[in-house]
Amino acid sequence: MAETMKGLKRTHRCAELSSANIGEIVTVMGWVQKNRNKGGIVFVDLRDRSGILQIVFEGEEKAELIEKAAKLRSEFVVAIVGKVEARSGAVNPNLATGEIEIRAEELRILSESETPPFPIEENSKTKEELRLKYRYLDLRRPDLQRNLMMRSKVATLTRQFLADEGFLEIETPILGKSTPEGARDYLVPSRIHPGSFYGLPQSPQLFKQLLMCSGYDRYFQIAKCFRDEDLRADRQPEFTQIDMELSFVDVDDVIDVNERLLAKLFKEVLDVNVTLPIPRMTWQEAMDRFGSDKPDIRFGMELVNVTETVKDCDFVVFKGAIENGGTVRGINAKGQGGMPRKKIDKLVDFAKDFGAKGLAYIALQEDGTVKSSFAKFMTDEQMSSLIQAMAGEPGDLLLFAADRNKVVWDVLGNLRLEIARQTEILNKDEYKFVWVTEFPLLEWSDEQGRFLAMHHPFTMPMEEDLEFIDSDPGRVRAKAYDIVLNGNEIGGGSVRIFQNEVQEKMFEVLGFTKEQAYEQFGFLLDAFKYGVPPHAGLAYGLDRLVMLMAKEDSIRDVMAFPKVKDASCLMTEAPSVVDNKQLEELGLEKVAEE
Repeated sequence: MAETMKGLKRTHRCAELSSANIGEIVTVMGWVQKNRNKGGIVFVDLRDRSGILQIVFEGEEKAELIEKAAKLRSEFVVAIVGKVEARSGAVNPNLATGEIEIRAEELRILSESETPPFPIEENSKTKEELRLKYRYLDLRRPDLQRNLMMRSKVATLTRQFLADEGFLEIETPILGKSTPEGARDYLVPSRIHPGSFYGLPQSPQLFKQLLMCSGYDRYFQIAKCFRDEDLRADRQPEFTQIDMELSFVDVDDVIDVNERLLAKLFKEVLDVNVTLPIPRMTWQEAMDRFGSDKPDIRFGMELVNVTETVKDCDFVVFKGAIENGGTVRGINAKGQGGMPRKKIDKLVDFAKDFGAKGLAYIALQEDGTVKSSFAKFMTDEQMSSLIQAMAGEPGDLLLFAADRNKVVWDVLGNLRLEIARQTEILNKDEYKFVWVTEFPLLEWSDEQGRFLAMHHPFTMPMEEDLEFIDSDPGRVRAKAYDIVLNGNEIGGGSVRIFQNEVQEKMFEVLGFTKEQAYEQFGFLLDAFKYGVPPHAGLAYGLDRLVMLMAKEDSIRDVMAFPKVKDASCLMTEAPSVVDNKQLEELGLEKVAEE
């Protein structure tokens, strides 16, 4: 039968003890990690969120205690009173408490445990589906506990830093109005208003702009957000943003405060120095050099535009792309000239997943010979000029894509990352930040036959581009900025439109009638009639930021209770069917699937 803590009070967590405590009588509590019975002496590894501590049960006069300790099994919850001593055996350099042990004088079994469905250990090899089903056990693993403690520290430091910078923490509603522009909303039916629905927020965007209208000057919130998006392995239906908005500022002001925030987080959490100012590049430069608006700048292999170099060649793939207004670009995979043909073919297949019709290549052998998929269509002089334009040297592999810019960027941008992964040149210990600025304000959607806002409809165009908003909307750049870390966008924001006429023009370009704009955003547009300050903001994906800081590959490893890729929870089995009575109260009924 389980015992109680009555009369006992924990004095230390396991790993809070060190050789400085030798000689002290302490009380520790936690889970049994391991139990080793050596006949007359029992060693127990006790675990809590701080780490592991060795407990020794020994001595002729303690036969009853030793017998009780011998019955302990993995995951039993125990309380132990004992004396801190220097370790009698070899010091364990892998443990924070490796120099000490507790010589037990009292043991209470607070709770027994069935045999867990998988071992509670770091770097578990157990399938993720099983671990997520028993997430409460999975969360006992030291590596996951470290991740969640890191997440807590990031949130605490962020609050402290922003409060010191004059930001106010203000909560915005979870039940709001559905605004279909952008990703799909999660809808919540209203019982009181039959047939009407709340939308869960994709971000606190409108409310934080209203707070600027209300004079709060600097707002922040660690906000839960929701998006009913299509399935993707590392995307969660609910996620957390570090959200902020500032009044009477421009781009540089927002970048300045956020650079200092990042520097503080990385120094205090990881002891990593972030060199300020963080470099900036325009969206156009990022696309031209890296084929991505979230460039990984830890390595080179940059895109090279060779359109001019090959414009007169007879290779129909290059020729056709150029004639159709596209470009020919390449990357130089240094030292990969000896890549087997099979591997090159796999890269071609990979490129096709991103819209390429194929991939042209030149493999420069160490002995000076050249293998190429299109050499017969080039003169020796043209081939030599192309290799020179790519800074090709013996041992290099040159890969080319020819198509519309968007396709070429997408293909080569992803290809350089794939080759970097295959050749293992990516260093997780390196943190390379870059700001990407001056995004296009709008992007054309073939599907909808209209321009869509690249960020959202409240982003301020660059003043010098406003004159093109009617004649050439695609040319207009936005006062938008993303902060990118190691090829991941960890945050993004913009200066907001604060003049009514510019906001109305923006809605017009996006194809909204005045009535439609008012139907969706009337409360914001009305607020703008009553004196609105220039304002700007930014939001980080907290999950992604902590994932990168913790050097994990999935945001599920830094969230306590994540969903799987079909947006379900394996542990609670949500979403689930609800009672018909509940549906009736909401004025809903299930329609049978055909």
